[in-house]
Amino acid sequence: VQTVASGGGLVPAGGSLRLSCAASGSIFRYYIMAWYRQAPGKQRELVAAFTSGDSTNYADSVKGRFAISRDNAKNTVYLQMNSLKPEDTGVYYCNARGRWSQTDYWGQGTQVTVSS
Repeated sequence: VQTVASGGGLVPAGGSLRLSCAASGSIFRYYIMAWYRQAPGKQRELVAAFTSGDSTNYADSVKGRFAISRDNAKNTVYLQMNSLKPEDTGVYYCNARGRWSQTDYWGQGTQVTVSS
């Protein structure tokens, strides 16, 4: 599966962005989708994810502000980000993990910059 993330940009603190991740090359529902981010000088961290049962998990730092969703008909997963903070700045990556293989597939990432 290939993924292409988009929707990043520069936004002031308190603003909102919606990221999109379009998947192709395989059957979308065979993958568990997640969003990660990597800030400069820091390790990549999980932001939001679907579980194998299609419930959702969020990093504590984004709970109540971010929401992950998916549209299986469009092979797309979204990350709605509200009340953005400067510490949300980073490159956001879409991750697809095979439900049975557990193989991870990464796209190119999209830059999110939140100004104070």
